[in-house]
Amino acid sequence: MQASTPTRPGTGRQPSVRSIAGAAALLGALTLQAQEGGQVHGNFSTDGQLYNDDEQIGATAPPQDFGLNAWGNLNYSQGGFRAGVRFESYEPALLGYPAGARYSGSGIGYRYASYTKDDLEVTVGNFYEQFGQGLVFRSYEERYLGVDNAMDGVRLKFSPDTGIYLKGVIGRQRFGFENGFTKGDGLVRGIDGEVSLTEAFPRAFPKWVEKGRNLTLGGSFVSKFQADNDPLLDLPENVGAWGARANYTTARWNLYTEYAYKINDPNGSNGNIYNNGQALLANVTYSTKGLGVSAGAHSYDNMVYRSDRAAAPFDLNINYLPTLAKQHTYNLPATLYPYATQPNGEVSYQGEVFYKFKKGTPLGGKYGTKLAVNWCGAWSLDTTRVMNDTVHYLGYRTKFFRQGDRQYFSDLNVELRKKVSADWELALTYINLVYDIATVQGKPGQSVIYADMVILEGLHNFTDRNSLRFEVQHLSTKQDHGNWATALAELTFSPHWFVAAMDQYNYGGSVETEKIHYPIGTVGYIRGGSRFSFSYGRQRAGIFCVGGVCRVVPAANGLTASITTTF
Repeated sequence: MQASTPTRPGTGRQPSVRSIAGAAALLGALTLQAQEGGQVHGNFSTDGQLYNDDEQIGATAPPQDFGLNAWGNLNYSQGGFRAGVRFESYEPALLGYPAGARYSGSGIGYRYASYTKDDLEVTVGNFYEQFGQGLVFRSYEERYLGVDNAMDGVRLKFSPDTGIYLKGVIGRQRFGFENGFTKGDGLVRGIDGEVSLTEAFPRAFPKWVEKGRNLTLGGSFVSKFQADNDPLLDLPENVGAWGARANYTTARWNLYTEYAYKINDPNGSNGNIYNNGQALLANVTYSTKGLGVSAGAHSYDNMVYRSDRAAAPFDLNINYLPTLAKQHTYNLPATLYPYATQPNGEVSYQGEVFYKFKKGTPLGGKYGTKLAVNWCGAWSLDTTRVMNDTVHYLGYRTKFFRQGDRQYFSDLNVELRKKVSADWELALTYINLVYDIATVQGKPGQSVIYADMVILEGLHNFTDRNSLRFEVQHLSTKQDHGNWATALAELTFSPHWFVAAMDQYNYGGSVETEKIHYPIGTVGYIRGGSRFSFSYGRQRAGIFCVGGVCRVVPAANGLTASITTTF
């Protein structure tokens, strides 16, 4: 998992001057229509940063010492008709943003029109869509990672009868942004169908309807086309993938499984081998009053699937491979050693138990006590390399879902949360971590990290409007940069103001390292749907992840301003 530069350009700048003019005409039409009974809504956000040099943390101000990311969405709806545009500006983009292809300039980054009638929905232009959990197709945006593989084409949704849902998509993916979005070379086509048995056939399952049970079955097929221009290899121009899924639910149980298969797809990530790929995931959850239990497992083998076989790891991904790792919100575990899915091959397991001790019991006390225990781990696949294979170019052989010897990741965390009085609430968290930084962050030769973390969080309500939240975090390890400590305090004056101060301290412990503080202060103001915040201080180099997808964040020192608003 590393941020990379693109390996080839898109098919050109989109939209052109003509389409920008068309978007302006559309905005004018939407304004007139809104005056006749339609609804217009949208949002705006901007993040700007002024950079300073800071030799101690390795931060160097760029020639343009100010970076800006800004987005504005405008949407219109009336009856079954919807349309919208998104204007984006990167003048220039913040350092380290986005994860993949370069973003620069200002222009239209997204535009669409959609109409629904008689259970048929037609969308032209840009759209996001997902089949199942995304193992064969997911078009989505994660703005603060800089991931955006929006489709540009046509999408159809149709429900021929109650409980039956059909989808069809065709188009090209957003690749980057250069005064407007650019598109990748490959063409993506896909269909998906889903049937809910108790919705579609209630008379056939009367007891299920009565007891709140249901079984939903679904299937997908996706194909991408890209011309073969390789002078040496005979590359498949049409690469298909199919998936099947089932979801069984009751009042307390939820069981979900999905399987995907992809034909041979030689690409830059798998070393141009001709192995097929496959993926299987399964999740089960049980919940009742005061108790929740979940377990999951998955195996991914050679499941890199991009509309451009030469694209960088973050660009033009057709599918999405969810991680089972817990998504931490505390600073140290979330940014130092987060886990990123290994699409070329991994086996992973996860289990979690949540229990609430009742009020009035010895462990529950006056207000009750919440306990959550979570464990997750990921390993390599058990593979055997195929030597001197000059005919099939398979690269390796493996038995699906068989765990290999190399452990990529393990996270055992225990959280105890308790309200101790009418004004105080405390949470204590312990995390034990195993982290193969050489594989996950692409740092060959570095030792596996074994770390322990302890986090204390507190919330004190002075009044109904004023509160203080604090965190004290400590990470202990004998690898990498050694020990870290973090302290955070956030004071809120509802409904408008908040101030916060945080300091991260890398003091090494048993590891020799330069002892560095990373202080930062923030002040913010909220009014209605608008939020303003200003921060000044140091940002250490690290990793920012969402859902198993990560990007590198460089070290920085300076002033950051953020404004968001909705209407």
